[in-house]
Amino acid sequence: MNLELLRQTLRGSESGAVTFPEVVRTLIQANCEGYLKDLAAHTVTFYMPDGTTHTEPLTLPIPSISDTFDEAALIQAIRAAQRDEIRYPEFITRAVRAGTATYRVCISGERAVYLGRKGDVHIEHFPKAKS
Repeated sequence: MNLELLRQTLRGSESGAVTFPEVVRTLIQANCEGYLKDLAAHTVTFYMPDGTTHTEPLTLPIPSISDTFDEAALIQAIRAAQRDEIRYPEFITRAVRAGTATYRVCISGERAVYLGRKGDVHIEHFPKAKS
Protein backbone atom coordinates (compact mmCIF):
# COMPACT_ATOMS: atom_id res chain seq x y z
CA MET A 1 0.00 0.00 0.00
CA ASN A 2 1.51 3.29 -1.11
CA LEU A 3 0.36 5.57 1.71
CA GLU A 4 2.06 8.65 0.29
CA LEU A 5 0.23 8.25 -3.02
CA LEU A 6 -3.09 7.77 -1.22
CA ARG A 7 -2.46 10.91 0.86
CA GLN A 8 -1.41 12.96 -2.18
CA THR A 9 -4.56 11.88 -4.02
CA LEU A 10 -6.74 12.80 -1.06
CA ARG A 11 -5.13 16.23 -0.65
CA GLY A 12 -5.32 16.93 -4.39
CA SER A 13 -9.02 16.09 -4.34
CA GLU A 14 -9.72 18.16 -1.22
CA SER A 15 -7.95 21.17 -2.71
CA GLY A 16 -9.88 20.87 -5.97
CA ALA A 17 -6.65 20.42 -7.94
CA VAL A 18 -7.68 17.06 -9.45
CA THR A 19 -10.88 15.72 -10.97
CA PHE A 20 -12.75 12.58 -9.92
CA PRO A 21 -11.56 10.63 -13.00
CA GLU A 22 -7.97 11.58 -12.12
CA VAL A 23 -8.53 10.33 -8.56
CA VAL A 24 -9.88 7.02 -9.83
CA ARG A 25 -6.97 6.55 -12.29
CA THR A 26 -4.41 7.24 -9.55
CA LEU A 27 -6.10 4.88 -7.10
CA ILE A 28 -6.20 2.14 -9.74
CA GLN A 29 -2.45 2.62 -10.20
CA ALA A 30 -2.08 2.30 -6.42
CA ASN A 31 -4.04 -0.98 -6.57
CA CYS A 32 -6.81 0.54 -4.43
CA GLU A 33 -10.19 -1.18 -4.68
CA GLY A 34 -12.20 1.77 -3.40
CA TYR A 35 -12.82 4.10 -0.49
CA LEU A 36 -15.43 5.17 2.03
CA LYS A 37 -15.83 8.79 3.05
CA ASP A 38 -17.60 9.26 6.37
CA LEU A 39 -18.44 12.95 6.21
CA ALA A 40 -19.82 13.04 9.76
CA ALA A 41 -16.62 11.55 11.19
CA HIS A 42 -14.38 13.48 8.75
CA THR A 43 -12.53 10.33 7.66
CA VAL A 44 -11.73 8.40 4.50
CA THR A 45 -10.93 4.70 4.53
CA PHE A 46 -9.12 3.17 1.57
CA TYR A 47 -9.72 -0.53 0.77
CA MET A 48 -7.16 -2.78 -0.87
CA PRO A 49 -7.85 -6.08 -2.69
CA ASP A 50 -5.95 -8.09 -0.04
CA GLY A 51 -8.39 -6.93 2.65
CA THR A 52 -6.16 -4.30 4.23
CA THR A 53 -7.48 -0.81 4.90
CA HIS A 54 -6.07 2.57 5.76
CA THR A 55 -7.94 5.52 7.28
CA GLU A 56 -6.99 9.17 6.95
CA PRO A 57 -8.63 12.30 8.37
CA LEU A 58 -10.40 14.65 5.98
CA THR A 59 -9.02 18.18 6.24
CA LEU A 60 -11.64 19.89 4.09
CA PRO A 61 -14.20 21.80 6.21
CA ILE A 62 -17.53 20.00 5.88
CA PRO A 63 -20.79 21.89 6.46
CA SER A 64 -23.53 20.47 8.64
CA ILE A 65 -25.16 17.44 7.03
CA SER A 66 -28.83 17.91 6.23
CA ASP A 67 -31.13 15.37 7.86
CA THR A 68 -33.29 15.38 4.71
CA PHE A 69 -31.99 13.42 1.73
CA ASP A 70 -32.58 15.31 -1.52
CA GLU A 71 -31.67 12.83 -4.23
CA ALA A 72 -32.38 15.29 -7.06
CA ALA A 73 -29.99 17.88 -5.58
CA LEU A 74 -27.34 15.18 -5.08
CA ILE A 75 -27.68 14.07 -8.71
CA GLN A 76 -27.32 17.69 -9.84
CA ALA A 77 -24.07 17.96 -7.84
CA ILE A 78 -22.80 14.67 -9.30
CA ARG A 79 -23.56 15.80 -12.87
CA ALA A 80 -21.88 19.17 -12.31
CA ALA A 81 -18.77 17.38 -11.03
CA GLN A 82 -18.84 14.96 -13.99
CA ARG A 83 -18.91 17.93 -16.37
CA ASP A 84 -16.04 19.48 -14.38
CA GLU A 85 -18.19 22.53 -13.61
CA ILE A 86 -17.39 22.08 -9.93
CA ARG A 87 -14.54 20.39 -8.10
CA TYR A 88 -14.52 18.40 -4.89
CA PRO A 89 -14.83 21.22 -2.32
CA GLU A 90 -18.03 22.52 -3.95
CA PHE A 91 -19.27 18.99 -4.61
CA ILE A 92 -19.01 18.10 -0.92
CA THR A 93 -20.82 21.28 0.10
CA ARG A 94 -23.68 20.42 -2.25
CA ALA A 95 -23.69 16.73 -1.33
CA VAL A 96 -24.00 17.33 2.43
CA ARG A 97 -26.68 19.98 1.85
CA ALA A 98 -28.48 17.25 -0.10
CA GLY A 99 -28.19 14.99 2.94
CA THR A 100 -25.19 12.79 2.09
CA ALA A 101 -23.58 11.55 5.29
CA THR A 102 -21.38 8.82 3.83
CA TYR A 103 -20.43 7.53 0.43
CA ARG A 104 -18.51 4.54 -0.85
CA VAL A 105 -16.70 4.56 -4.17
CA CYS A 106 -16.29 1.03 -5.51
CA ILE A 107 -13.68 1.33 -8.23
CA SER A 108 -13.84 -2.32 -9.24
CA GLY A 109 -17.66 -2.17 -9.27
CA GLU A 110 -17.66 1.15 -11.17
CA ARG A 111 -20.16 2.81 -8.86
CA ALA A 112 -20.56 5.12 -5.92
CA VAL A 113 -23.14 4.55 -3.20
CA TYR A 114 -24.36 7.64 -1.32
CA LEU A 115 -26.09 7.27 2.04
CA GLY A 116 -28.19 9.74 3.98
CA ARG A 117 -28.47 10.01 7.74
CA LYS A 118 -31.73 8.04 7.78
CA GLY A 119 -30.62 5.28 5.42
CA ASP A 120 -31.67 6.89 2.14
CA VAL A 121 -29.49 5.69 -0.70
CA HIS A 122 -28.48 6.71 -4.22
CA ILE A 123 -26.34 4.48 -6.44
CA GLU A 124 -24.40 6.23 -9.17
CA HIS A 125 -22.77 4.13 -11.88
CA PHE A 126 -19.60 5.58 -13.36
CA PRO A 127 -20.16 7.22 -16.75
CA LYS A 128 -18.85 5.23 -19.68
CA ALA A 129 -15.48 6.38 -20.96
CA LYS A 130 -15.57 8.35 -24.19
CA SER A 131 -13.54 6.83 -27.01
